[in-house]
Amino acid sequence: MSSLFVFPGQGAQRVGMLHGLAPQVLDEAGDVLGEDVLQLDSAEALQSTRAVQLCLLIAGVAASRRLLEQAPAPDYVAGLSIGAYPAAVVAGALGFEDALRLVSLRGELMQQAYPQGYGMTAIIGLELAAVEALLAQVHGDRTPVYLANINADNQVVIAGSDAAMSNVAKLARSLGAGKACRLAVSVPSHCPLLETPARALAQAFADVPLKAPALGYLSGSRARPLINTEALRDDLAFNMCRVVDWRGTVQSAYERGVRLQVELPPGAVLTALARRVFEQGTVMAFDGARLDTLQALLREEGNRQP
Repeated sequence: MSSLFVFPGQGAQRVGMLHGLAPQVLDEAGDVLGEDVLQLDSAEALQSTRAVQLCLLIAGVAASRRLLEQAPAPDYVAGLSIGAYPAAVVAGALGFEDALRLVSLRGELMQQAYPQGYGMTAIIGLELAAVEALLAQVHGDRTPVYLANINADNQVVIAGSDAAMSNVAKLARSLGAGKACRLAVSVPSHCPLLETPARALAQAFADVPLKAPALGYLSGSRARPLINTEALRDDLAFNMCRVVDWRGTVQSAYERGVRLQVELPPGAVLTALARRVFEQGTVMAFDGARLDTLQALLREEGNRQP
C-alpha cells in the first residue's frame, strides 16, 4: 500500500493562512523574496494572483516539513495547478528557493496577462460531455471560454471571459446544474488564453536546475508519474495553460495502490474529491487533523506489505 500528499490550487487560499507557520520557513521565504511574507496573506494582498500562489507554495512546504519531522515521506505527491510547485519541492525535484522565484514570476505573468474581466467558474451537477457542448455553443473570438479542470465525474471548472462564463453558467443551470459559481481566481487558468505567459515562464525555467523526483511525482494534467527532469520542467512551466485532470490523477494514484491521501494546507477541497475515488483507505486533510495522528497513519502505511 502507498501514501500520497496532495497540494491544492488557487481558490483554497484564506486570510491569515501563513500566520502560525514555522518561523524558519517564513524567514527563508522572506530572504529569497526580499519582503515580509506575512504581508502576503491579508484580505487585500490576496486579491493578487502572485500573493495567492506564493502563500499556497509556502504553506504547503511548511506543513510538509512539519509533518515529515516524525513520519516517513509519502510514496507519491501531486498538486493541482500551483500545487504542483510545493509537490515538486517535497519530491526533491525543485529547490524551495527556486520555487519561490518561479512562483513569484508565474503569478505576475498570469496577473499581467488578464488583469480584469476574466476568471474561472465551477459547474457542479452536469456530466463533462454536457458542459463541453455548452462551451462549444458559447465560445467565440469575443466570448472565449474553455474547459479548465476535470475535478470529478460531475464537477468541472471552466475558464474565460466574464461574459462567456456567465452565459455558460446560465445555460448550465437551465440544464439542471446544482451549482455554477465564480471561483476566487482572477485569471483564466488552464486554457489556451495563458499560452503566452506559460512560454515566458518556460524561458525562466530553462536555467533552473531540476533533479529526478525522489518520490513519485504525479502530473495533475497528464494524470501519470513523471520521472524525466525535462518532462517535469515542461509540466511545471506549462500547467497554467493545460487542462487539469484531477479526477484522473487521483484515480491513477488509487490504481497504483495509494490508500492514504493527506491534503496539505490550506483547506480540504481535494479531500472531498478523493472520497469519491477511494473505495478503501483513508483520506484526510492536514487542516483540522492532529499532527500525531497523521504521522502515525504515514508510519502505519509505510510499514504495510504491498
